[in-house]
Amino acid sequence: MQEILRRTSQVIMVGALAASSAWAQSPPPTQDPTKVPPPSEQTQKSQEKPVQQQDTVSPKNTKEDVEAVGNRSVGKGINFYSLEKEIALGKGLAQEVERSSKMIDDPVVTEYVNRVGQNLVRNSDARVPFTIKVIDSDEVNAFALPGGFFYVNSGLILRAQEESELAGVMAHEISHVTARHGTKNATKGQMMQLATIPLILLGPAGWTGYALYEGLNIAIPLTYLKFSRDAEREADFLGLQYMYKAGYDPNSFVTFFERIQTDEKRRPGTIPKVFATHPPTPDRIESAQKEIARILPNRPEYIVTTSEFDSVKARLRNIMFARKVQDNAPGKPTLRTRTEQQQKGQTQGQDPNGNGGDDDRPTLKRRPDSQ
Repeated sequence: MQEILRRTSQVIMVGALAASSAWAQSPPPTQDPTKVPPPSEQTQKSQEKPVQQQDTVSPKNTKEDVEAVGNRSVGKGINFYSLEKEIALGKGLAQEVERSSKMIDDPVVTEYVNRVGQNLVRNSDARVPFTIKVIDSDEVNAFALPGGFFYVNSGLILRAQEESELAGVMAHEISHVTARHGTKNATKGQMMQLATIPLILLGPAGWTGYALYEGLNIAIPLTYLKFSRDAEREADFLGLQYMYKAGYDPNSFVTFFERIQTDEKRRPGTIPKVFATHPPTPDRIESAQKEIARILPNRPEYIVTTSEFDSVKARLRNIMFARKVQDNAPGKPTLRTRTEQQQKGQTQGQDPNGNGGDDDRPTLKRRPDSQ
């Protein structure tokens, strides 16, 4: 029993240290509202003035040195998962994604997206191989699971105006894998679970401690796609370096942010899912611009877009249109919920026998000769 208590206390101390470092944040400094321009003016100014990059930069450490990408330790920290376990975990999650999603199987589209992504991976700090696929979905989204299983929605490809914008979002998601944000989140959740062991063993009421343990298990799920603001900031920081090292203009990442922000102001609620948990706020845009100017030396030329991007985008648009036409073809059977049938019955009225007005619903009638 003493050995169990000793190990438990060690787990609690480690958990407390991790939790304090993860969640302890100082309150943001207050600003004088009279000195802060409206968000619209901030966005307009950032669009009018491109980021001025220096010819030479002086990185403070290897994490800021874009030339050290691929030869530095990114993703350090408390993590219960080895790289092998992380790949196995991601493989299981990927199987669930592909079972519940409709995939784009056009070889031209999938080969192009995979090539763009693998170029970014080669110019990153990745320590695992990446598998990149395209999901048939109108939602502007992309996500990378632990272990390098990466999915790009067709809606993101169609929303991007240039190849560098697509590469910027992909580089951001690749950064979540290189920094191992998913398994770090899982580790924090497991440490919180382990910290409740004393409640189970020594609590005044054993069942109360067990219920609290189960409650914490539900309240702190092991999520792999929702990250803290610090993790998103790190993914922005690394993603800018990866797309820069791959030859893309890092300003395109900011441009895409600004356009998403402008669309949200015009039509609230239209923000894509890829930014649902980390919206492109003005301070996030400003932070990205500062990092571009501070750590990325100026280049005479960048990759902004390619004719292949335009042709693949047009091909994908035709594929999506053809599928929608096929899905909406007349005579194709459709499934309706009970709620939809009830609503139709309320519209058409009830018949004298009390049955709904759904003509497709089978009914029983007495034969005249049986009376």
